[in-house]
Amino acid sequence: MKLYNKNISKLLLCGAILLGPTSCSDFLDEQDPSNLQPDTFYTIPDHAEAAVAATYAEMRFYGQGAGIFSANWQMLEAVTGTATTETGQNSDLNNLYALIHDGNTGHIANFWNGLYRVIANANLAIEKIPGIQFPAANEAQKTRLIGEARFLRAWAYFYVVRLWGDAPLITLPQTASSEDFNPTRTPQEEIYNLIVEDLTAAEAAGFADFNTNGRASKIAVKSLLSKVYLTMAGFPLSKGASHYKLAADKALEVITYSKANPSTLNLFPTYRELHQENLKNRLEHIFQIQYNTVVEPFPLNDYFPNFKAVTYAGPSGTGSTVPTLSFYNSYEKGDLRAKDQEGWFYTSYYENGTGAKFELGQPYVFKYFNIAALGGPGITPTRLNNLNVNLIRYAEVLLIYAEAQNEVGGPNAEAYAALKAIRDRAKLTTPAMGTFTKATFAEAVWRERWHEFAYEGITWFDMVRLRKVFNETTGGFDNFVGHRNLNVSGGAPLLEKHLLFPIPIPELRNNPNLTPQNPGY
Repeated sequence: MKLYNKNISKLLLCGAILLGPTSCSDFLDEQDPSNLQPDTFYTIPDHAEAAVAATYAEMRFYGQGAGIFSANWQMLEAVTGTATTETGQNSDLNNLYALIHDGNTGHIANFWNGLYRVIANANLAIEKIPGIQFPAANEAQKTRLIGEARFLRAWAYFYVVRLWGDAPLITLPQTASSEDFNPTRTPQEEIYNLIVEDLTAAEAAGFADFNTNGRASKIAVKSLLSKVYLTMAGFPLSKGASHYKLAADKALEVITYSKANPSTLNLFPTYRELHQENLKNRLEHIFQIQYNTVVEPFPLNDYFPNFKAVTYAGPSGTGSTVPTLSFYNSYEKGDLRAKDQEGWFYTSYYENGTGAKFELGQPYVFKYFNIAALGGPGITPTRLNNLNVNLIRYAEVLLIYAEAQNEVGGPNAEAYAALKAIRDRAKLTTPAMGTFTKATFAEAVWRERWHEFAYEGITWFDMVRLRKVFNETTGGFDNFVGHRNLNVSGGAPLLEKHLLFPIPIPELRNNPNLTPQNPGY
């Protein structure tokens, strides 16, 4: 099990770069950084700052490579049925598209290792920071840092429990001599209990209401907590009404803040603003994974079409994750999200980014196309793509509230307004509130989630918690088991086993206590 941090000094030193400098003179004077160990590192406040920055930095496993023409994030898109590929070189990615992945699939092992590295760093910070002497005037800084570590641990475990179900619950730093170095799997509900406990502590840790520096804020904590409650209300825990109410109440706190501070937290007026580099961590972007070409460039470039000249680089790109035509065609007529170069897709662009307009022949994902960096009409591209990766947008909070409130007592005016705000931006007419029943409103919100959050690593988790899948042909929803994804020849059916991913085979070999493997693999 790779649950402890052998390279602590390296991780702590590199992690701070994107999250703000701290004074390092004391740090350098104290000890040769190459020889730092957890027992000797945590001695001054700068070490605490570096430890938390390193935990943020580990989140970037999300975009790291997973073999030829692929990255880890594609695991969450390939299995949804909303995406397909123009390349066939990566067998692991192909297996995910075909729903024949198993415990040897590289993306799955990378997600496991990446998430547990975040957890390992967070555990070290949570354990060690309380023992660091802070000046009396800076005690709030200590509380904030511990709160950030707990927020990040909750974020990581929220992925772990949704991907694998019962999983190791590690809350203390690990070494080879630790008593639980080869842990067993903890029931899902206990993992969720820790997630809620961590987020509740983070909410009280004195964060700023909203941050533009990439760090967790009070709004980010409330938003993630509302998402956790919504998930707990659905499958597999099926907590139902009590947790739908918790989700609605927490989301409403965020919405209430937005109404009082609309220039701080709100929807962007246009979709293009969502992928403007100068608007990172602002307005609609509640929480993002931070990227900068100095440390690590934006990682979603496999959305570029295969060898077409849409950027300054000329004919290039892998096209290893592209929209299915069936999903693209499922958007309502007039939906701005499906309009060329306006919403989530583009069907034409400009030669080498700035030249003559040409047709692409099919839709590609425009949601992350950085025009300033890659080129556009009259724009000299910077060639430095510093976009962030979205994790939570305000749009999601609105639809969390709409769904959860409807489950509690049917649609009310606030839930209807939340749904309508999403559709208004898409230039769509929303039927009058009185025309909805509880059931039809629920499906309207689900449909909006599929169309609003496509290609953001969200859709798969909706499929699992709802046990429903959007049918692109009928516009309705099928049961998860038996639904056929149309992204591969013949349409691969979703099976009961697909509700969880398999435990990576290398982890089972290293730790027999993880057995049995998830059913069906």
